[in-house]
This record gives sequence, structure tokens and C-alpha cells, in this order.
Amino acid sequence: QACKSTAMVYRSIQLHLLLIYCCIPIVTSFHYKHSSSSTLSSDPLTLSNTSISKSNATINISNKMSDIFSDIDVSGFPDDALPDHQKYEHPLVQRYATKEMSSIFSPAMKFTTWRKLWLALATAEQELGLDISNEQLQQMKDQLYNIDFEKANEYESKFRHDVMGHVHAFGDVAPLAMPIIHLGATSCYVGDNTDIIQLKEALKLVQRKLVQTLEILKTFAEKYADLPTLGFTHYQPAQLTTVGKRCTLWMQDLLLDYERVTYELEHLPMRGVKGTTGTQATFLELFNGDHDKVKQLNSKVCKAMGFDKVIAVSGQTYTRKIDYHILSLLSGIAQSAYKMCGDIRLLANLKEVEEPFAKNQIGSSAMAYKRNPMRSERCCSLSRYIMSLPPSAANTHANQWFERTLDDSAIRRIILPEGFLAVDVVLNLLMNIADGMVVWPNVVQKHVMEELPFMATEVILMECVKAGGDRQELHEAIRVHSMDAGKVVKGEGKANDLLERIAKDPLFEAVHSKLDTLVDPKLFIGRAEEQTKEFLAEEIDPVLQKEEGLLGKEVVDGVNV
Repeated sequence: QACKSTAMVYRSIQLHLLLIYCCIPIVTSFHYKHSSSSTLSSDPLTLSNTSISKSNATINISNKMSDIFSDIDVSGFPDDALPDHQKYEHPLVQRYATKEMSSIFSPAMKFTTWRKLWLALATAEQELGLDISNEQLQQMKDQLYNIDFEKANEYESKFRHDVMGHVHAFGDVAPLAMPIIHLGATSCYVGDNTDIIQLKEALKLVQRKLVQTLEILKTFAEKYADLPTLGFTHYQPAQLTTVGKRCTLWMQDLLLDYERVTYELEHLPMRGVKGTTGTQATFLELFNGDHDKVKQLNSKVCKAMGFDKVIAVSGQTYTRKIDYHILSLLSGIAQSAYKMCGDIRLLANLKEVEEPFAKNQIGSSAMAYKRNPMRSERCCSLSRYIMSLPPSAANTHANQWFERTLDDSAIRRIILPEGFLAVDVVLNLLMNIADGMVVWPNVVQKHVMEELPFMATEVILMECVKAGGDRQELHEAIRVHSMDAGKVVKGEGKANDLLERIAKDPLFEAVHSKLDTLVDPKLFIGRAEEQTKEFLAEEIDPVLQKEEGLLGKEVVDGVNV
């Protein structure tokens, strides 16, 4: 009965509240319409210009925007406004991408490489006996960099074929060579081989920047090899490590990435001269069934283009699994960068480590005091995009039917360049962050000393037992003191006073005179300092020595945004 009575009371209160809530608009409306106040208008259309004064506060009521904004088109802009800025601009290219990587995937690089491939093919065909004159080859050579892109686009629109558009554009400026340009080849001869060449050059740039990043991080790791810091597992305080040792974890990931890049560079094959379905049938026809000459042709072209390794067999295209391997490699670099920058972002929150912050840099448009780790955040954002690309390459490879289908074309034009453009930016950011990273040792030590007393209890216990104490009695005393100290830290927000409690407890008299030495942070870092030095000497230095030639090359693009 009591429960039913209580429920009825609650229900009654709810109904009363609902009635009041529903009546407020009616009463307010009635008040507006019948108020004798000169400040109120009985015309609801002019209500937007009225105000109500109450308790010395003014409430402005506005149901419509002013006439100044009323005719603004919020969904677009006039056709004649900003004519040079009406096309979408890809932020990866316009805002972030470097000149070095953009150049590798530029139209200039792509289509001049097509012409070099045509010249290499024609030269090899001449050397193997086909009727091609030196004048034809010279004219091709002289016009390698004279590309009329508008004319090529016109031809492509006419033929609905990009390769034939450029064959004719090349023939216009090298008319003697027009009859033998692209002789025996299929579109993938220039398309796929150029892709492989671009991938190779892009990997070389990535390799260089990985090595440069490792060199910068080495300096940081050396400097802080012996600075104790809290380790974290589950993002909860754990045994101590050092700032330098933590840096080696980032470096080891990047070292593995460097090894993957190096492997790909050493084993990346050129597609070569394969024909329409990979059988080289057209070239066999050109050389009157001479298999040896066809094999020589393939070898000569690949060597001329800088490749010792040629893919053994292919359909019309090289296997798209190569694209997957390379994008997976780029994903690996992105994972390493994300992990490193994620750590830096967390450490920035603790005020232990900060990324570079320019003199006039603004952290927040609203909160002027903020120092946001925006470079690390950008690095994580781009890395997240890079990590999303391998599945597209995997699906593309899996869906290539028999010798070739064209559904690989559009997506590869996007994911391959963008993967490299983004990774290049990420590596630039890593170098910039590592080169100017700031450590605040006093903050690091403060956090260590907040947790170290708990970690030192086992050492204190053992010292007291060695002095003749009862292990069980000492253990219980430490447990009680630890719980009480924890309550002070969490419940009262005060400093950890565990050591003070132990210093006052006669049970621990054996260590009272040496408590300070027992809680020296460097006693709790294990082999972190030695591991750091060994890793740098045994793993990093050999790479830096081997790639010494890469270290002197200047990074063309800085970090400006």
C-alpha cells in the first residue's frame, strides 16, 4: 500500500509539472498580447524588435535575421564570384604535399617517362635488327621534354585513349619517328612500367627520410638515455624506464620500416616488354620467331631504365599484389608514426614532453594559453588515412580477372600517389617534431616521485629483513601505510606521504638513515640506459654509416602549417 501511495504521489507531481510546462507558452502569449507595457507590441510580426526588462536584465527577443542577412544565399555563391577558386582543391596536394614527392607523381614525370620508354624500346629494337634509323631515334631523344599537353588532351578526347593521345602528340614533334613509336607495345608497356619507376623513385625518397628521421631521434635518445621516467602499461603507472629508452621503441619501429623499404627497393621488378596478354607474341612476330631476341629485348629495355630485376611472368599488367605490398609498407610507416605521435600527445598532456611551438604560433582561437600538439595530431590524422589504403589494393588485386581487367585503373591513379604523398608529409613532420622536441625534466621527476614510494616498498622490505626484521610483520605494516598514503593522494589530493610514514615507524628503523638512497630513481630503471646505448650502437649506427650519403641531402620542404 505504501508503495502504491508513493507511486500515486509521484504520478501526481509529474502531471502537475506537465500541466505547468504546457501552460507556459499560453500564459506568455496572453501576456504579450494584453500587456499594457509600451515596450511590448501587440503585433507578433514586430515582436523581433521588442525587449523585456526584468530584474535589471534585458532579454532580446528575435525571431528573424536582420534585413542585412536576409538575402544571403547560404548554400552557394554567384557564378561570377571568385572564378579562380571554384574548383575543388585536394588538401593533400594543396596544403600538405612536398615538392619532392609531388614531382615524382607529376604529369611531367609520368609522360616524359613514357617517352623515355618508347625511346628505350625503339633503341633496343634497332640494336636487335629492326629497320629503325638513327635519325628517328635522335628525333625522339630531342623531343623527350617537349610535350604539348593541350594537344595530347585533344587527341585523347578524339581517340578516347590516353596512351594513343600521347603517341600522336609525340609523333607531331618527332614526325620521322611516328611510324615506329610504340612498335609492338601495348598501353601497359608505358603505363605499368612508368608506375613501377615512380614507385621506385618514391621509395628512394621515403628511405632517405626514414634514415634522416632515425639520425635525429638518435640524438634525442642519447641525450635522455639516463633520465628516469614513469613507464606506463594500460596507461597506468608501471616500473620506471628512461626517456631515451622510450625513444628507442619509436626508433625500432621505424628501423623495421626502413628494412622493409630497403627490401622492396632491392627486389622491385620492372614489368618489362610483355605484350598484350604477357606472352610477347607481337614481339615474337616482329623478330620472326626468334625467341632469344625477344628475351634480349626485354633485358635491354629494363637495364636501360635502371632495373636489373624483371618480373618473370605477367598478364597484361604486372601483378597488383606488388601495389598491395608497397601500400602495406607505407601503412607500416604510418603505424610507427601514429604510435610515436600518440605517445607525444599523451606526454604533452602530462607536461613532460612538448613538440616544437613557434614564437607566434596560436594554439587555440578561443583559449589563448593553449599549446596544442597540432603537428603530432596532423601526423596521426594523415597516418590514419594511409592505414586505410591497403584494403583497396588488396581488393584490386583479388578482382583482376585472368590476364587483366580495367577496374584497377581509376583506383590506382588515386591510392598509389596519395599513399606516398601522405607518407612523405608524415616523415617531414616526424623530423620536425623530433628535431625540436622539448623535455621538462623537473616535471618528469615530479611524476616519478609521486609513484616511486610505492615501487620502492619491496626494496625497503628486503633491507629491513636483512637487518633482522620479521618479513610478515613488515609486509603488513607497509600494506597499511600504502593504503593510507593512497587515500591521502586520491581522497585529499595531497602529495604521496608514504616515505614520511615509514620514516616515523620504528619497525623500519633499519632504513631510516638511508631512505633517500633507496628511492633514487636510477635504481629502478633496470638496464634501460644500457639498452638504449646498445641499441644505438648495434642497430642504428650501422644503418647511418651504410646510408651516409643520404644524410647529407637537404629536405627541400619545411613544415609551415
